Amino acid sequence: MEAAGRRGGGGGFFLVVLAALLLALASGASAAWSHGADAAGAGERRYMDLALRRVESVRSSFGARRDLAATASASSSRVYHVTDYGADPTGGADATAAINKAIADAFRRPSSATMTGGIPDLGGAEIHLDGGTYLVKGPLTLPASGGGNFKIHSGSLRAADDFPTDRYLIELSAKAGGGGGGSSSMSYYYEYVTLRDLMLDCSYRGGGVSVVDSLRVGIDNCYVVHFGTDGIAVSGGHETYIRNSFLGQHMTAGGDPGEKSFTGTGIRLDGNDNSVADVVVFSAETGIMVTGGANTISGVHCYNKATGYGGTGIYLKVPGLTQTWVSNCYMDYTSIVAEDPVLLHVSGSFFLGDANVVLKAVNGVAKGVQIVGNLFNGRDKGVDIVQLDGKFATVEQVYVQQNAATGMTVRSTSARGSVAGNGSLWTVDFSPVLLFPDRIGHVQYSLVAGDAFPGHTLRNVSSNQVVVATDKAVSATVHVLVDQNIS
Repeated sequence: MEAAGRRGGGGGFFLVVLAALLLALASGASAAWSHGADAAGAGERRYMDLALRRVESVRSSFGARRDLAATASASSSRVYHVTDYGADPTGGADATAAINKAIADAFRRPSSATMTGGIPDLGGAEIHLDGGTYLVKGPLTLPASGGGNFKIHSGSLRAADDFPTDRYLIELSAKAGGGGGGSSSMSYYYEYVTLRDLMLDCSYRGGGVSVVDSLRVGIDNCYVVHFGTDGIAVSGGHETYIRNSFLGQHMTAGGDPGEKSFTGTGIRLDGNDNSVADVVVFSAETGIMVTGGANTISGVHCYNKATGYGGTGIYLKVPGLTQTWVSNCYMDYTSIVAEDPVLLHVSGSFFLGDANVVLKAVNGVAKGVQIVGNLFNGRDKGVDIVQLDGKFATVEQVYVQQNAATGMTVRSTSARGSVAGNGSLWTVDFSPVLLFPDRIGHVQYSLVAGDAFPGHTLRNVSSNQVVVATDKAVSATVHVLVDQNIS
């Protein structure tokens, strides 16, 4: 707890001004009375004595108020400085117990106020790391009683050599061990917890942050490195926002000769309604692993491990109900993989170095997919901008279009083509462009034959080819528009 008198207020300036005014009045009165009789001189002395007593009284009053304010500040402050609890800010000694004691004190609720579902309102309590580096041999944990309106900020944590490999440096979990919820009937245990301005060095032992069954948690401006498992893991809960942060198993700026051996996951989202925004994942086997629906990912730069080395930028492992929005991201030699995508949107993103979008069949279902308005830059190896991994039996409302590419093969669910000649049969082959094999749901065509008026018909649609026939040989051009959706 903040030491008494550490941040006391002061009224010294005001006291000096007040004393000066009183003395000035006294001096003025003295000058006026100096021309009087001896009796007047005695009155002058009495007035001066009275003025001095008043000044001393005011001085004593302000001193008492200052001491009272300092005492009140020390007793009511909700800022807990871990150094006041004996935590070593140089990282030379284990600070786990000291910091956890500060957290326990911060969770002593200041009032009966509550947040969602009866979560105690901690009144904005802060665990202040004072810009130090702290060695921890065990995780920093929050009391299982729950709490909200709370912050940990401004410092560095480093895992000791004997830190448990299955734990996280900071655990927002009501269950010992950092995984799963507690036995309470509450749906959420922590609300409006902020982790900000933190450097978390996992020393290749365990992970950085675990958020379990929590509501509206903010992880902002954090740097998480040297994790062995996950940089940040979210399980259950609702609306965890991860933003303006950097994550990497190894400190590198790309081109690392050890890239093939990168392991771990930068961010794991095993829950719904979360957001990852303006984040860099610079080294890991998987940048972001999503195993819960209804999440948004925006402004993310993934160069964690090249797809060619077995890495994945964003893996959407939510077959059958993806419900994920990916926008304005930079996939740097790392791809997006989506299993049985249902309600998936990918737009406004840049894919470099043959990075692409892979639709992976589990039960062969793809519905409500929009991959539109992206840029792809490849190395002329014939890689498709959108690739199918397996066969899809059910395809509905899948729109892959309006993407631009260089050095890669453009794939789309709609295409235009034309063929000119002199004859009675015209074939337009869309197989080099269309995404799904042997699937055309809608065809529009026009035949331009100059002055001739032949009868014509759509003869055949198979193997992603469109065949138009006329009842006589003519010189004509046939224009065709196809779409792989039924409507």
